[in-house]
Amino acid sequence: MHIFFSVGEPSGDLHAAKLVAEMKRRLPDLECSGFGGPLMKAAGCRILYRLTDLAVMGILPVIPLIFKFIGLSRGASRYLERRRPDAVVLVDFPGFNWWIARSAKKLGIPVYYYLPPQLWAWAPWRVRRMKKFVNYVLSCLPFEVEWYRRRGVEARFVGHPFFDEVAEKALDADFMRQHSSATTGAVRTVAVLPGSRNHEIQQNFAIQIRVMQKLHQRLPGVRFVVASYKETQREVCRRLLAEKAPELPVSLYVNKTSEIIELADACLMVSGSVSLEVLARKTPAVVVYRINRVFYWFSLVMITCQYFSLPNLIAKHPIMPEFAPIDDPRWSIDIMTDILHRWLSDDTAYARQVAALDRVVAEVATPGATSNAVDAILSRLDARSEPPRKAA
Repeated sequence: MHIFFSVGEPSGDLHAAKLVAEMKRRLPDLECSGFGGPLMKAAGCRILYRLTDLAVMGILPVIPLIFKFIGLSRGASRYLERRRPDAVVLVDFPGFNWWIARSAKKLGIPVYYYLPPQLWAWAPWRVRRMKKFVNYVLSCLPFEVEWYRRRGVEARFVGHPFFDEVAEKALDADFMRQHSSATTGAVRTVAVLPGSRNHEIQQNFAIQIRVMQKLHQRLPGVRFVVASYKETQREVCRRLLAEKAPELPVSLYVNKTSEIIELADACLMVSGSVSLEVLARKTPAVVVYRINRVFYWFSLVMITCQYFSLPNLIAKHPIMPEFAPIDDPRWSIDIMTDILHRWLSDDTAYARQVAALDRVVAEVATPGATSNAVDAILSRLDARSEPPRKAA
């Protein structure tokens, strides 16, 4: 059996790697290939191109990469036609993955969409593409399944793998001990999550620095810990801090995101899938995602959702206060500072926020997402491969 994957986000690389590992555990001879990242490769998937290196969000950052995406799409189509895998599994990254789905469907290869884009929130008209090109949606949100089914799309709720990964992850005990408040003497610790994409850091980290400065003025004992996805991104953050706020008590680390979220009393984060881990660890957070004016007007016209952070979409109210400054971010900076200050200085307000997070986690943290997804894919493939029964 051969399964082709197309994965374009760093977080999707992690989730798909779990799928690959579980599939290979059950079927040692299984062949996996496709587009993805280093974690999928380590799990045993042959990576034809590191698509996660091209992870971008929004309209303008995509423009310089259009011809690259077109070339990859055409290459994938030729590969699918030549190799004819038994199935194609897509993970998020809809702008590109629609083309992979289209090519597979044309060849009669079943397409499974694991962790699909939240079409119900921001692009409900695109459900027509899902219905046309995707055989089966493996959803991470319980209410999403009914939404798809009402529109003629086969879907199954499998849970979100982030919750499994949080529960399974062994935290670095030495790091936790070295950076606990008891060891550092900090009054409070704030995790700063600047995003996993380079352009997110460029757009948002200067705003996060200004929030840190204002909060430090009001709570001098607060300590900030920056969780970077890559070493190069940590260096960008380090340079910006040295230039704009050398006085701040900030530490910067790579590959310690889970530990930093767990240690923190609160988070100052850029919107992204890591917000689910922040939710699972019940760490109060404020969310920022600076957008350009073109995307802002596009959002007003096209986007139907009220929130852009996934925990808020799940909860259907701002469980994590979010801000999307366009030009002058001063108002957003002041409000984010006020919220963080209130949580970190008022025990009652802090407990109330943690309790609200706890209620949402209790509703959505269904375990076993990876195993459930593998069950769904392999059982349907087995059913397809069974020979027809002879008539009596």
